[in-house]
Amino acid sequence: MNQADYLSHDALGLAGLIRTEAVSAAEVLEAALARADTVNSRINAITMSMADNARAAVRNGAPAGPLGGVPFLLKDLGAQVAGLPTSAGSRLLAPVVAQADSAIVTAYRNGGLVTIGKTNTPEFGLEPVTEPKLFGACRNPWDLGRTSGGSSGGAAAAVAAGIVPAAHASDGGGSIRIPAACCGLFGLKPSRGRVSFAPANEGWGGFSIQHAVTRSVRDSAALLDMVCTPRPGDPYWATPPATPYLDEVSRNPGRLKIGFVTGGINVPSIDPECAEGVLNAARLCQSLGHSVFEAKLAWDYPRVQAAAGVIVAASIAATIDNEAWRRGRSVDADEVEDLTWSLYEHGRSIPAATYIQALQIAHAFGRAAARSFEDFDILLLSTLGSPAVPVGWLRAGGLDAHADRLFSFMPNTQPFNVSGQPAMSVPLAVSHDGLPIGIQFVARAGEEAILFRLAGQLEKASPWASRGPPSTAKAG
Repeated sequence: MNQADYLSHDALGLAGLIRTEAVSAAEVLEAALARADTVNSRINAITMSMADNARAAVRNGAPAGPLGGVPFLLKDLGAQVAGLPTSAGSRLLAPVVAQADSAIVTAYRNGGLVTIGKTNTPEFGLEPVTEPKLFGACRNPWDLGRTSGGSSGGAAAAVAAGIVPAAHASDGGGSIRIPAACCGLFGLKPSRGRVSFAPANEGWGGFSIQHAVTRSVRDSAALLDMVCTPRPGDPYWATPPATPYLDEVSRNPGRLKIGFVTGGINVPSIDPECAEGVLNAARLCQSLGHSVFEAKLAWDYPRVQAAAGVIVAASIAATIDNEAWRRGRSVDADEVEDLTWSLYEHGRSIPAATYIQALQIAHAFGRAAARSFEDFDILLLSTLGSPAVPVGWLRAGGLDAHADRLFSFMPNTQPFNVSGQPAMSVPLAVSHDGLPIGIQFVARAGEEAILFRLAGQLEKASPWASRGPPSTAKAG
């Protein structure tokens, strides 16, 4: 299978070729590995090769499953593979070998996916850029001087560069949607409880959720169908869909009430190109027959943001203390990055009552957001505050300026981790410099089906598959 043929198909397309024996799973795998050899040295998306395991998986033909034989990548955070380390982008965890597969890894394997490696992520997924000291910066295939986003930056860069058509990702504050927006991909964050973290604990007080970044809407739907079964003992879970999400992609969404916001939820303004992208998306939705109007959000988000910070810091402290307990000795400051250590120290100082109060504030915000959605079916807003920022920009001002830079770049994603609502970034806009701009659509909790219907309609009306990164990473 030549590179042009490989790059022209999404995951379902490749699976169809393999199923009809137009091409073998081994040929598809070698095309993926060749693509990785061509481009990964430029973007630093893959940090662990699993090529030998992948070749063994297709030695006797394609594995059974709806995506049998399709090459895939796992984020090096939240997806454990027995016998292999999951570093979470940290020197602290790099030597720790998983004892069992995560439920999501088992589901992917049962669906026929062939994992070829693990992808780059910032330490513990803490930043919307992917620049860990352990592995180095992951770069955006659209502009190698720009970030691929985070924390699923390696996943998004690999998909945008054509190494795989889809990759595992996770999202605790925007980490699926942010890199999808930076790299011109489709990225849907499911509702809280939609995808099990078994056998691990929940992430960041329930803010975090796993899924994928993809080039096509239908691949995202097929992958979510594969992994959305609750596991025994899950602390909360969403009822599996009555109709497969893949079927929803081709269904008419009907006439939706769509409220749009051109600014930021927790900053006063965003880049004019992102605001213009929202307006153009609103016009597109109106042309498709939807009722579109400007929304007024009466949310006291700074207080919620502070509460979310308490929950994240306490969670990081627990993660590091758990590792200290596992190995039988304390963790030193030089074993993690400065930002992580700062959060660790803050997290250890948080009283139990303060943590519970933060959870109560977060849950109250979820109720307030739900009430807002009584006025509209979908909220439309920019995914990011600007197109992809330069590599190194977030940390350039030091820890004192980190929070301001962080939320100026990601002003609109974290609220929907707090509320637990499904949200998707759709690559509908492009900057004057040719960088992708993601437009975010948010639905009520549990309503991924509506998002998939709308996304399918948008993909048909304004297709993005033909747009791709320049020759610096895409050709080869």
